[in-house]
Amino acid sequence: MTQAEHPAPDRQAEAVAALAEAIRAAGASSGPAAEAAAPAGPRTDEQHAAALAAAAEVLTAGGAPADLAAPAVAALGEGAAGELRQDPWAVLVLPGVRPEQADGFARGLLGAEAGPGDPRRAAALVPWLLEQAALRGHSAQEIGEIVTGLERLGLPDPAAALQEVVVVGRVMAFQEELPGHHGSSEEEPPTRTMLALERLALAEESLGEGLVRLQSTIVPGTDAEDTGPEAGADEDTETGAGPGEHRPAPGPAAWEAAAEAAPSSSATALIRAAADNALVAHTGGEASRTELAALLRAADGLGLRAWAGTWTDHGRGVLSALLAGSPAADRVATLADLLGTAGPGRTEDGTLALDLLVVPDAQLLDAEFAATLLEALADGTRLVLSGDPAQLWSARPGRFLADLLAAKACPAVASRTPDPGPIGELVSGISVGELQPVDAPEKEVVVLAVQDAGEAVHRAVQLLGDSIPRALGIPAEQVVLLTPGHGGGAGTRALNAAAKARLNPGPGAFGGFDPGDRVAWSPAPGTTLPGRVVDGDSAGLHVELSDGTRLTLSPAQTARLRHGWALTAHQAVGRRWPGVVAVVPGDAVAGLTRQWVYTAFGRAEQHLSVVHAAGPALAQAVAERPAAPRTTRLRAILAEQASQEY
Repeated sequence: MTQAEHPAPDRQAEAVAALAEAIRAAGASSGPAAEAAAPAGPRTDEQHAAALAAAAEVLTAGGAPADLAAPAVAALGEGAAGELRQDPWAVLVLPGVRPEQADGFARGLLGAEAGPGDPRRAAALVPWLLEQAALRGHSAQEIGEIVTGLERLGLPDPAAALQEVVVVGRVMAFQEELPGHHGSSEEEPPTRTMLALERLALAEESLGEGLVRLQSTIVPGTDAEDTGPEAGADEDTETGAGPGEHRPAPGPAAWEAAAEAAPSSSATALIRAAADNALVAHTGGEASRTELAALLRAADGLGLRAWAGTWTDHGRGVLSALLAGSPAADRVATLADLLGTAGPGRTEDGTLALDLLVVPDAQLLDAEFAATLLEALADGTRLVLSGDPAQLWSARPGRFLADLLAAKACPAVASRTPDPGPIGELVSGISVGELQPVDAPEKEVVVLAVQDAGEAVHRAVQLLGDSIPRALGIPAEQVVLLTPGHGGGAGTRALNAAAKARLNPGPGAFGGFDPGDRVAWSPAPGTTLPGRVVDGDSAGLHVELSDGTRLTLSPAQTARLRHGWALTAHQAVGRRWPGVVAVVPGDAVAGLTRQWVYTAFGRAEQHLSVVHAAGPALAQAVAERPAAPRTTRLRAILAEQASQEY
């Protein structure tokens, strides 16, 4: 029985009917109903202090911690105190606040008036459920999931609540065909009702529009134009093109000559795809980066303004090294820098002044960041998105590259360049669901079974601090411990505590840190930058990051700093280390996926040690659980655009 054939529960049918009426009232899809607030004037320090004091007073009156005042003012504005008095459930927008805590706060302010069916409670719970789903990577949710969540939270009338939040614009609602439907053209396709937070819905809509825009505005070149090597000189004055203008596009013969000169058949296929298309997807492992380098060299020789935007500084260094000796080596930047001030510059309309953008590790692009990137590309720009579909997806909502591939929205070039050595052989097998022993004569792969979390921590730190440096000559500074989560007996907290005690013991004189500590800095959710503590003084904690940047962190900022001998695999994406110790505790078995194992094991360049207490469950996870599912709308958006086009 398919999903479409299951009879819908009455509560879901009522909610769908109510939403259908709301959607008809609001248009094809719902959006913000309230007018934009007038821009606020500049605030003074006195006004801000007064807002914090007022918010703290209201929070205290409701029984909530006063230290939530700063997050409340940041989220709700200077009028946070008044908003919280009027709508106590607005406290749910603050990080870490759960519905039962919001209910207690509401009872503290409203007394007996704070009932479970209060419209304000209903209006806050729906976005909260969608925000919780977003933390798990979902950019949208089916209505049944939200109805079930509302019932679990004791909301008396979920259908009315959903209708209200759609009408007032708290969330957006959509009707779309069920994915994977292959019925006859005469049948009415089964549909589902999807709910999404406005920012995520608009991001995926923007992504779809941006991809269509690029594909429809590419201008093919002609071989009559002069596109020889001289046209690719570094100075714009040599080509007659200003920094905001497109150079003459190479013609088919020039592209074909560049493709035939490529160092591998996969690189040839990639160059040919880029010659004919504005949007190309490229898939492969670590070794496939050589094909990206070949494309960038070819584009440089053709006179194109070609840049690469990497996810991390590590990725930038790897690609720059592959381009050594070519002018293209200077045109590799992190995506953050590319969109900032370290990229190719901007045209008069604010778009990036380039003709071709190559994005490695594109599987890490979330919906909102990808939409921002697409908006920065001018009409006619070629975009090559390269990634490894078997790796973990983005830390934030969406699965951009996976949806693009599933929708077959552009040509896809699959690399035939395998990752070398025993580690490459191991991860290649994992990618197809097989965890098999590999021949590792130089101890490139070592598997150690342990009995419990305590033994896992002991063996992992022993490998980090002694065995790997002594036996293999890889310094401890170039070895990382990877584990599924932060908590538990062998999570990052336990591993980092043990690693510090062994490798850099100290009193934690500077907010729990000492000079020499390895750390992980998170300037924003989903972003982790490795570094080390230099020292600390009255100005703050001085940290040097892996890209050479030095930061001075205030006591408040150190709340986003963690010890960094051990990371989660999600924190490690986009980077590799000479040595990796993958720790798989028994209490993490339920959450293991093939994606996680592939990503964690693939972070190793020279040596991988696997310390696990998972028993046969590790191989079972690789074989049976490809990835934690994510619900998105991008694939449906791309399919709808394709049907309209044809």
